[in-house]
Amino acid sequence: MKNSYSMTASSIADTSADARRWVPILARYREPSTSRSLFEVAITLAAFVLLWALGWWALSISPWLAGGIAVLNAFILVRLFVIQHDCGHGALFSSRRLADWTGRALGVLTVTPYDVWRRIHAEHHGHSGNLDRRGMGEVQTLTAAEYRALSPMGQLRYRIYRHPAFLFGFAPAWVFLLENRLPLGLMRAGRVYWISAMGTNVAVAALLGLIWYFGGLLPLLVLFLPTTVLAATIGVWLFYVQHQFEETHFEHEPEWQLHDAALHGSSHYDLPAPLHWLTANIGLHHVHHLNSRIPFYRLPAVLRDHPELDRAGQRLTLRESLHCVRLKLWDEERRKLVTLADGLAPAAA
Repeated sequence: MKNSYSMTASSIADTSADARRWVPILARYREPSTSRSLFEVAITLAAFVLLWALGWWALSISPWLAGGIAVLNAFILVRLFVIQHDCGHGALFSSRRLADWTGRALGVLTVTPYDVWRRIHAEHHGHSGNLDRRGMGEVQTLTAAEYRALSPMGQLRYRIYRHPAFLFGFAPAWVFLLENRLPLGLMRAGRVYWISAMGTNVAVAALLGLIWYFGGLLPLLVLFLPTTVLAATIGVWLFYVQHQFEETHFEHEPEWQLHDAALHGSSHYDLPAPLHWLTANIGLHHVHHLNSRIPFYRLPAVLRDHPELDRAGQRLTLRESLHCVRLKLWDEERRKLVTLADGLAPAAA
């Protein structure tokens, strides 16, 4: 249903046309380099295995030293996840078959069933910012009016869900260690998703069994768990700040437009250069959403060649992004994400 605070038809058309004009321009960056893609996969896997080996060796000296190495390896695991993510978009290789099997293999290390995740993530790209199509693959976001209409118990549940301790404490471990074990949301969508989930489960169990056999419980507790859970937490944080910032973009179905939501509803996370490498440039998210087929290693070239895109997205520094955790409601009147206090202010007035 159209709301009274929507943009005018002419302004929507103007911003949508501005977003759509990038489609043919960004298409020039889509072609992957097989040799470059294989190099990026190989060097990241090599770093991951090397840090695992160093951590295993460090167990004989100090579990604390091994745990510190596991923390470093979490960032490499994030990079592997983003590479898996690029495989899901068909961005890393011209061969769909090669991309899918690379993604499935990496899914064992990221404990993420590739085919299940790819389908859910496609839902995110297809409906991001659409207030009438909120669902799978999204951080639940209510409008201020929806929140005010909830019962006290409903408001409490939403506050708990949006609390940083839940979103970045409990939720990442729950999703990656437990929820990913079943194709939730796709239980009746076809056997391919069950095969993906169960196949990944078997492979992960076999890998953990080998670690247990050769090293006992300690490598699992000091190396596997910290690396996996911290990587999951970093991943959830990145996904959160990529769309949950103050000047993001939400719209109801009649006015929602895919490219407009991509450009204006995705942040440009301006991280230090080492973090851009470790996160495989996923912070250049407004460009990624405009064309998800661009390989991650070509995203910086887009900003270099088109400085206006460098300025177009909502630019967030690492420090500025910390403010985003306080934003919990979409205010349709002010057209921005607001705190709970600000979201309740109209009702109080």
